[in-house]
Amino acid sequence: MRLIHHGGHHGVTGSCHELRLDNGGGILIDCGVFQGEDARMHPDLHVTFPVDHLQAMALTHAHIDHVGRLPYLLSAGFRGRIYCTPPTARLLPLVLEDALKIGFTRNTQVIQGFLAQVKDHLCPVACETWHDVADGVKVRLKRAGHILGSAYVEVDAEGQRVVFSGDLGATYAPLLYAPKSPYRADLLVLESTYGDRAHEGRRERQQRLQAVLERTLENKGTTLIPAFSLGRTQELLYELNAILGRMEKRRGPSLLREVDVIVDSPLAARFTEIYGMCARFWDAEAQRRLRYGDHPLVFENLMTVGDHEEHRWTVDYLQRRRVPAIVIAGSGMCTGGRIVNYLKALLGEPSTDVLFVGYQGRGTPGRRIQEGRRWVRLDGDRVAVRAEVHTLSGYSAHADQNNLVNFVRRMRRLPGQVRLIHGEPPAKRALREKLVRLGVRVG
Repeated sequence: MRLIHHGGHHGVTGSCHELRLDNGGGILIDCGVFQGEDARMHPDLHVTFPVDHLQAMALTHAHIDHVGRLPYLLSAGFRGRIYCTPPTARLLPLVLEDALKIGFTRNTQVIQGFLAQVKDHLCPVACETWHDVADGVKVRLKRAGHILGSAYVEVDAEGQRVVFSGDLGATYAPLLYAPKSPYRADLLVLESTYGDRAHEGRRERQQRLQAVLERTLENKGTTLIPAFSLGRTQELLYELNAILGRMEKRRGPSLLREVDVIVDSPLAARFTEIYGMCARFWDAEAQRRLRYGDHPLVFENLMTVGDHEEHRWTVDYLQRRRVPAIVIAGSGMCTGGRIVNYLKALLGEPSTDVLFVGYQGRGTPGRRIQEGRRWVRLDGDRVAVRAEVHTLSGYSAHADQNNLVNFVRRMRRLPGQVRLIHGEPPAKRALREKLVRLGVRVG
């Protein structure tokens, strides 16, 4: 068998990997869109690689850079089953509907036709159990801790075991169980997004987030948090709920009347509903809070912005009035979405805080702001940056270098070979050095 990359090998987005079998068949892992600089290198979303021989597909999770090209895959003639976890099956239609509206069509009939076609191929399966997906080919999904429903994929075929990590979650991330290493792998296909850096510990990142919120209250400014609608928004709500609760005990109940937490994304609100409906997949800490009557994704001063008119009104209100507010809006890399209007209105204000909690791809406005540029171009306009800019890497949904090394180290049998994907060159080089020291062959 051989491994073929149709995306996500030399970049951080567009994940799409094929295991080509000696018998001529094939298994596909993910099929996502390209973003940021990757998108400029791959402007055409159409699937141009052959698909007739593909017997099945497995999805690691529902982020757009792992599933966004599914409609194009089906249009190219893929007819196999698509295996995923039950939460991924629930989240996927919302993700694809949004992707189709942005990049393909707003024709409701066409979109519903695509979604129905995808649904016909979906096969939700339980984690930790082997499933026969083709002659002589078995697949098992195991928790990855990245977002709700995320999994890494083990494939047994032709006497070999290949493990695809997908995106692995960070240790002690809110809401989800941390991933446990597989027993063995002849080939491990491992993400390397944060292969060259370490995240903050949970206590430290909570303290830093609280410090930003304290500043927002003191200067009556706005904290802008660019965050993806799926995963990061729900984790932030979980943490904000606990932090504001602690601040309220110290400052008094009037705190909740002083600051609004605004989620400006109807899509994020729908994802949060699904998170709530899938609470049985949460980790022990979150389950415990539920049992004690504290729903960690719902609190008193939370406001969800709906239609575009309400969004424009909210941006204008925050620009005209000095009232403390926390705004969570997409997109996470500031490449589009509602966060752009907030940035254009408030980035030039010294009382504004911009808080990055996730990876910022090369060539994106988010990366430029994060790097400390004095101005950034948004929607074609040059916008001055006078806001305070913060980065809390601990809230990344991706494993850091130590997590990734431990994922390999804690395997009962070290992998015969590791193939690094989904990372920029410096991150891959740093992670490769660490793995080689373990005695692992990195190809």
